[in-house]
Amino acid sequence: MRRVEEVVVPGERERAVRLGDGPRLVVQAWLGSRVLLALVLVWTVWSTGATWQAAAGNWDVAHFLRIARDGYAAENEAAFFPGLPLLLRAVGAAGVDMTGGGIAVSVVASAFAAWALWRLGGPRTGVVAAVLWLFAPTAVFTVVPYTESIFAAFAFWAWLRAREGRWPWAAVLAAGACSVRVSGLFLLVALGVLALTGSYEGDRRWSGRVRALAWLLVPAAVPAAYATYLRVTKGSWLAWYTAQADGWGRRLTWPWDAFAHTLRAVVPGAYADHPGWAWVFRGEVVSVAVGIAVTVACLVLRRWAEATWVGVQVAAFATSYWYMSVNRAVLLWFPLWLLLGSFATRAGRGPTARLAVIAVWGLVSTMLLVWWAARFFSGQWAS
Repeated sequence: MRRVEEVVVPGERERAVRLGDGPRLVVQAWLGSRVLLALVLVWTVWSTGATWQAAAGNWDVAHFLRIARDGYAAENEAAFFPGLPLLLRAVGAAGVDMTGGGIAVSVVASAFAAWALWRLGGPRTGVVAAVLWLFAPTAVFTVVPYTESIFAAFAFWAWLRAREGRWPWAAVLAAGACSVRVSGLFLLVALGVLALTGSYEGDRRWSGRVRALAWLLVPAAVPAAYATYLRVTKGSWLAWYTAQADGWGRRLTWPWDAFAHTLRAVVPGAYADHPGWAWVFRGEVVSVAVGIAVTVACLVLRRWAEATWVGVQVAAFATSYWYMSVNRAVLLWFPLWLLLGSFATRAGRGPTARLAVIAVWGLVSTMLLVWWAARFFSGQWAS
């Protein structure tokens, strides 16, 4: 019996070889990107005289650490889901520095997220997708005590298991995602679309689809439990929304008003005393545009669940007071990275040109990664 490799179309074998062994390349990219970010941290500590804990503990990290130590003492900190603070508290209880332990958790979680991306895309597309994700411009948030790595690890693996028709596992993993950030609710909506459209392996009869949908009640219980906790301790079912609105100005806003508010933050001269802020806001506008493009591409390809996953997030960001934290949310949009991987590796004419485009993307992304990491570690606003 002839082996599959013997009937590969001309040129496919060579391109596969150039991509190399998938797991090895992904591991190398994970190590390389983590070392690069560590070097930026070392350079920042050396040039500013700050401690490594201070450099890695900026912005939301301070909130997570405070919640881990003192609970939800500050009203606006109800905006943060309890999953990461509970992990940090466990690390501290074990006698480990919470900042260092949080870095270790994020670094390990980023490996699992990249592994899931490789699995989602397959041996060729997945390699490029994982590598580009590891060197994403905002990849600094995948090594510091933020929720991006942990959420991506849970959510990407939940999606993979759901696509395989292994809904009990998908439910458990989605519950983990729901424990660390509100994006878990969007994940549940997208997984629900995946279940209802039968876009998975296994039993696709309506009875099977209903059973798959029922499994999502398990992760849905996690945000419900957090809302109940806030109702008991803060006296309101809307405590999370109030914290977002009062602490970060994230109030429900008409999309045209949100766009207008963001435009005022990106024009030349905006924040003259903090010139980097305008550039970060410009990145937010680009990220929203990328999200819209990915949503449209998924709709054209009839990938309804993936379109839902990205689209509902873009809609949420576009109806806030202004575009904020979209630069970080891009890390959660696995369809984006899979589309880029597919673009680079698909058969047909012009493979060299496509790989050149991806190479340029990778170079620019890596340069932005260094710039973004330097901003974060030096205490400048970085989304």
